[in-house]
Parts: sequence; structure tokens; C-alpha cells
Amino acid sequence: MSSTARRIPVVDLSHYRTGTPQQRARFVQVFGEGLKEFGFVTVEGHGVDDGLIRRTYSDVERFFALPEAVKARYADTERGGQRGYIGYGQEHAKNRKVGDLKEFWHVGRELPEGHRYHDVYGANVWPEEVSTFREHTLSLFRALDGAAGVMLQALAEYFGVERDTFSGMATDGNSVLRLIHYPPLKERFIPGGVRAAEHEDINLITLLCEGTAGGLELLTRDGEWLPVDTLRGQIVVDSGDMLSRVTNNVIPATTHRVVNPRSTAEDTVRYSMPFFVHPYADCVLEPLPCTQTPDNPARHAPITADAFLKQRLREIGLLK
Repeated sequence: MSSTARRIPVVDLSHYRTGTPQQRARFVQVFGEGLKEFGFVTVEGHGVDDGLIRRTYSDVERFFALPEAVKARYADTERGGQRGYIGYGQEHAKNRKVGDLKEFWHVGRELPEGHRYHDVYGANVWPEEVSTFREHTLSLFRALDGAAGVMLQALAEYFGVERDTFSGMATDGNSVLRLIHYPPLKERFIPGGVRAAEHEDINLITLLCEGTAGGLELLTRDGEWLPVDTLRGQIVVDSGDMLSRVTNNVIPATTHRVVNPRSTAEDTVRYSMPFFVHPYADCVLEPLPCTQTPDNPARHAPITADAFLKQRLREIGLLK
């Protein structure tokens, strides 16, 4: 059967949280195998409130409708765009020169003064023009963070390691909620530009609330582009570079992209809200012993999550 006839698997997280032993076991198997084969899994029953997603999208739309000069006041020029506003075309995919046709905002983890990662991650900034922005985005951050922790526990069961192996890496991690605006391209098209050129995510896993328009595609292991259509109430989960490192490429980082509308004359606007799950800063990324075999020896040298993140941010143009 060709890749185009296949669909990425769909699982229900409530089966893992509160299901029967058989339902839990099936979730673990389908979730793990789905990431291994496709790098993408669709998750239902995740517990993230639909109303919260709608309210956050409404705030996102209000913010990106502000004048360019207002948005630019919130630009992060010192920390590689890890907090606040990142302007249109500023980020580019690794090994590309043309910027992606998008602008976005980053919300990070809120940590108390004196926390060992408070100064490492940096403080969030908030737009004064949208009064509910902070409340809604932080609520969504916490909800996605909680769901991600459960999924990472299930993934540990798939590998037969301690349940907190992956979720422990993400505890107090430098995770980021990215709020993306892909404007109509009729007047803002950059020659050679793509809404999001093909790339792999940097982090462990990404949770993606359904976008407001289509365009997301993944590259299958067979080298074919497969559209990823998400229904309301579903979250798409994909695997990133850091997960690939710690699983010794058993779960590869998955190449994906957001393609342009068929014509720049189409007045299509797209918003999306991926949640990038990162380890804590000094977490050492190295292949788990259970993933190393004579046929698959350790493929990656140890590196801290913070050092790896900075390396990638330089490659995509967000850090000098």
C-alpha cells in the first residue's frame, strides 16, 4: 500500500490515563509505533479544553492585527527569539537562506525568582494591547504541558524504561508555546519563500492544536509528502531532534512543512499553536542504553539540551 493511502494513527489519551489495562497497553503500543513509523500521531481525549483553545486563538488574532510598529516593541533581540515577538520572515529553515512566510510569538515557562533556570530561560513579555493574552496563553501552556507529560510516560513504557525517563527530562524544561500567524501572501510573498520550509523540530515532542487552515505535511519514511489534517478536538504530536538523540534514532526526527496556498491570489490566513516540549537546560542528551545494540551503536555524542538548542537557533537564524 502506498504512503498516500495511509493515515497517521489516532489514539485516545484518556485510554492511557483511566482506561483498562488492555486500553493502556494498546495506547502505549500505537503511540510508540506511530512515532517510530510516521513521527506523527493524532491524539484525542487529551483533556485540553476546546474553549480555551478558541479563546487563545481569538487573542492571537487580535495581537497579530496590531500595527507592525506596535508588535515590534515586543521583539526579543537578545535570547534568540525565545520570548515575545519574532517578525515576519525572520526565521528560516536549517540550510535555507529565505525566511519563512510567518510571524510568531513565544510564551515560555513561568518560573519563580530564585529558581535555578529563571535567568537561563528568561522572563515572558506580554502585549498590553490584548488584556487576556497572558491568562489564556499561560493556561494553554499548562494544559499542554500536563498532557505532554502523560504522553512521555507512555513513551517510556513503550521503551520498557522507568516511567519518568522522558517526562523527567521535561520537568521544569525550557518548553515554548509558539503562536503563529501566516498572513495572506498576496501582498507579502517573498520569492522562494514557504510558509514553513521543510524542517525537523528541535525538541523532544511537539503538541500541535489544530490549525485554522490546512497546509501541514509530513515526509514519510518512504520519501512521500503526506497531508496532516487535524479535526477539531484533536492534537497532533510529532517527534523532534532531541527525542531522536536520546532514542538513538529509533524514533527519527520527522521532516515536515507548511505549504503555501495554491495561488498567492488566495486570501488565506492561517494561525497555529504548536507547543514545543523541551528538556531542562542542563539535561544531558545521550542515547539510552536500551536503544543501543550491535546493529545500532550509539550515534550521538552527549550534549546538554541548552547547548543543543543554541546550536539549532543559530542554524535557523534566531541567534547570532
